[in-house]
Amino acid sequence: KYKDVEPTLKIKEVDGLELVKKFSEQMESMLRRKVEAVERLVEAAEDADLNHEYNSSLEFDYYNSVLINEKDENDNYVELGDEFILEPNEHFNNLLVNTTYSDIQLPTNVYNKDPDILNGVYMSEALNPIFVDNFERDPTLTWQYFGSSTGFFRLYPGIKWLPDENGVISFDCRNRGWYIQAATSPKDIVIIVDVSGSMKGLRMTIAKHTIITILDTLGENDFVNIIAYNDYVHFIEPCFKGILVQADRDNREHFKQLVDELQAKGVGTVNKALTESFKILREFRDAGQGGLCNQAIMLITDGAVEDYEAVFEKYNWPDRKVRVFTYLIGREVTFAPNVKWIACNNKGYYTQISTLADVQENVMEYLHVLSRPMVINHDHDIIWTEAYMDSALFASQAQSLLLMTTVAMPVFSKKNETRSHGILLGVVGSDVPLRELLKLAPRYKLGVHGYAFLNTNNGYILSHPDLRPLYKEGKKLKPKPNYNSVDLSEVEWEDQDEILRTAMINGETGYLSMDVKVPVDKGKRVLFLTNDYFFTDISGTPFSLGVVLSRGHGEYILLGNTSVEEGLHDLLQPDLSLANEWIYCITDIDPDHRKLSQLEAVIRFLTGEEPDLECESQ
Repeated sequence: KYKDVEPTLKIKEVDGLELVKKFSEQMESMLRRKVEAVERLVEAAEDADLNHEYNSSLEFDYYNSVLINEKDENDNYVELGDEFILEPNEHFNNLLVNTTYSDIQLPTNVYNKDPDILNGVYMSEALNPIFVDNFERDPTLTWQYFGSSTGFFRLYPGIKWLPDENGVISFDCRNRGWYIQAATSPKDIVIIVDVSGSMKGLRMTIAKHTIITILDTLGENDFVNIIAYNDYVHFIEPCFKGILVQADRDNREHFKQLVDELQAKGVGTVNKALTESFKILREFRDAGQGGLCNQAIMLITDGAVEDYEAVFEKYNWPDRKVRVFTYLIGREVTFAPNVKWIACNNKGYYTQISTLADVQENVMEYLHVLSRPMVINHDHDIIWTEAYMDSALFASQAQSLLLMTTVAMPVFSKKNETRSHGILLGVVGSDVPLRELLKLAPRYKLGVHGYAFLNTNNGYILSHPDLRPLYKEGKKLKPKPNYNSVDLSEVEWEDQDEILRTAMINGETGYLSMDVKVPVDKGKRVLFLTNDYFFTDISGTPFSLGVVLSRGHGEYILLGNTSVEEGLHDLLQPDLSLANEWIYCITDIDPDHRKLSQLEAVIRFLTGEEPDLECESQ
C-alpha cells in the first residue's frame, strides 16, 4: 500500500519549538476566555454590592442546595426548599443540574437565615444572568461559583447537595485553596505556640487545633515554621531550625504530626521565641527568599506577662514589616489587654478562643487583615491553583475523578464609606478540566512516543502521561494523598541536574535532549530512546508547557498529496470512523458548530459548506 502511494507523499520535519509555541498560544487564548468569564462575574458582584443597601431585617427566600425539592409531612415544600428542576447534563458528567439558576450551599455551622447571609445572597442574585451568559459564550466552561466571606457558596449550575452520613455539611468554601490564594498574597509565617505548664488539658487541645487550622490556610506559595516555647525555645522540627520551609502538602502533614505530639510543661518566656522569629523573617526578607510579600507571626498563648516591648522596638518598629496576630487560648481574661496590645501595636489582629468550635471563624480573621492592602488598592490578582480533583468539591456526589485547575479572583467592596477598611466580599472562581487543555496538543502531531505535559511554577505536575493520581482500594478508585504535589523531577527522573525543571519553573523557552528509558507493553519491555524536550511558558498563567518528540521516527510527519475530491471520497465511505481523541476542527466555540462530530466538521470544512470552521489545514 505504501509503495503504491510513495511518489505522492511528502515527509516533513517537525519543528518542536514552533509546535510548542503554537500549542502554548492556543492554550493561552483558551485560558484567557476563562479569565474573562471570571472578570465579568467580579464586575457584576462588585456593582451589585455597590447598589445594595444593607437591611438587617431583610426577608428573602433563596434556593438552599440541601433543602431544594424537600417536602414536609403535609406535602408542602419546606422553607428555602422550593421546587428546583434538575436534569442530567453530559457536560457536567451527567450529574443532575439546573443550567438556568445557581443555588446556595451553607456549612452546618452557619445559620441560613443570618442577616449577613440573607443580604449577601440577595445581592449576589445579580450573578445568575452572568453565569448563564458566560456558559453560552464559552461552553467549555464548567462550574462557576462565588464563595462569600460570610460563608455561603453560590454554585452554577445549581445542584442538590447531600450531607455526609452524620448529616453534617462540612464543605466551607473559605477553607478551599482557591479561596485562600485569591484572598491573600503569598506569605511567610512563623507560628509560635506556648507549651508552658499552664497550657495543659483543654487549652493545649485548642492550641493544637488552632495551629492545624492555620496550616490548612497555607499553600505552595507560602513559607512557614513552627516554634514551641517554655523555659527555652525549640523548633518543633529540628531539621528546619532557623529557616522557613515551603508550605506544600508534605511539609504541612509533617508539621501536623509533630504538633500532635507537643506536651505542656515548664514556664513560658515568650521573648526569646519572638526574637528568633523576627530574625528568621528578617534574614529571609533581606536575602530575597520566601514569599516576598506578607510576613506574619502567629502567637498562640494563654497569657503573656513579661516586658516584650523591647523586642518589638528592636526588630519591628517603626516600619512594622511583620504583622503579629495573637490568639488568646482559654476563658481567662486577665492577660487579654497584654495580648491584645501585642497585636494592635504590630498591625495584627487579636482574638480569644475559648472552645474548639471557635477556632475556625477566629483563624479566618487573619486572612481578612492580610488581604486589606490588596483590597484598598483594588488589586484584582488572577490566581490559578495547582491540579486537584473535583470530587473534593462534590464529596456529596463524587462521580468522576477529573483533574482540574481553578482560576479565581477576589471581589472587593467599592463603597466609598468603607473603602479604607478594605472589605473582602468573597472570591469568584471557575474550574478548568485539564483534559480540555491537552486537547489543544493533539497526539497525532507528536508522533508515536511523543507527548505533551504541563507543570506549575512550583515544579508540580498539572498533567503528564506518567502522573498516576489514583490507586485501587477494593473496587474503588481513590486519589493518592499527594497526587497534586508530584514534582516534575519524580517523573522525568533522567533530568538529574534539574536543568529542564529549573528552566520550566522560570518560564523559559528552549529545548534540550535526554536519553530516556520508556516502558511499553504494560511495563514488560523497555525502549531506549533519545527524546527532545521543547518547552515554553503559557503567558498570563503560572504554567509551563513541554512537548516531547522522539529522535528518529518522532521528528518527521508524513503528508499526503491527495486532492480534496479523493479525500472526500474516502471520508464519505459509510464504514469510516475517525480516531476519536484527535481534534481536527474546533467545534465548541461557535454555538452553530456544537452539534457536529469531528467527521461531520471535517467534511463541511472540505466541501466549503462551513467556511467559518477553524480546522487543521494539514
